[in-house]
Amino acid sequence: MKKLSLSNIIFIVVIALLIIPQTRKPIQVALQKIRVQLFSPSTLDKEDQQQLEPFTYHLRTLDGISKGIEIGQGRVTFISYWATWCPPCIAEFPSIDKLFKDYGNEIDFLLITNEDPEIVKRFLKEKEFDIPVVLPQMNTPEELYESSIPTSYIIDATGKVIIKEQGAVDWNSTEIREVIDQLIIN
Repeated sequence: MKKLSLSNIIFIVVIALLIIPQTRKPIQVALQKIRVQLFSPSTLDKEDQQQLEPFTYHLRTLDGISKGIEIGQGRVTFISYWATWCPPCIAEFPSIDKLFKDYGNEIDFLLITNEDPEIVKRFLKEKEFDIPVVLPQMNTPEELYESSIPTSYIIDATGKVIIKEQGAVDWNSTEIREVIDQLIIN
């Protein structure tokens, strides 16, 4: 019988940890956090910036209160489609929360999920996030629909999609703050 090398043992342990549900998610989140440290979203090239028709996004708070947020009608908007069970979403959420703490009064933040409100409330409380999360009360507009999460957007005050990003990234980067500062000034 062949002797197991250290690298084979490590490989077997890693595979076992990824198979076990209790350890798979924390490992995936940790790997995504590394990605967040390495990647920051960038603005779309001018020709790729899609102009949205102004619309009202009909939403509901986690407490069941209906509200409408005007998109492309005078305020910059940050939209993120996410879920509490999604490792990339969990990894990038702290950077979104930091951005919200500094810009929450100046731009609209829409963190949109289709999950049970109680699960989301428990997640926010456990992680000590203070960012408002909403549930959609309408179909996602076709121009903003993607089948993968997280998918996030920064939309300027006129409704132009300035940034579109899929996957976990650092939303609290200097580059993003500079883009938001410019959008608020204009």
